[in-house]
Amino acid sequence: MKKIYFLSTCDTCKRILDELNPSSDVVLQDIKTEPITLAQIEEMKSLSGSYESLFSKRARLYKERDLKNKKLKEEDYKDLILEHYTFLKRPVIIYNNQIFVGNSKKVVEAANTAING
Repeated sequence: MKKIYFLSTCDTCKRILDELNPSSDVVLQDIKTEPITLAQIEEMKSLSGSYESLFSKRARLYKERDLKNKKLKEEDYKDLILEHYTFLKRPVIIYNNQIFVGNSKKVVEAANTAING
């Protein structure tokens, strides 16, 4: 599978997509207009190892809901990501059964190498 979950209103996601320049066989999913399904989040978890690794603690709602002071379990992370797209660490790139989560330089470089060789 070749898929990128991103947010079209996010400048960082746009910059990374420009940098990666994915081929036409890569499916792009804007998580704001096409929400993540249960099957998709479960596939991401199976590749990444945990829901927490997919969860963005930078999300505005994370601070507003004071979630840092709550003991969140794996199921909580999954439910929050399914509830609101901002909780997904972006972008999530799945390429030939490899997953790349987030926008750190190291992650983007690894994704670029996987996609563009």
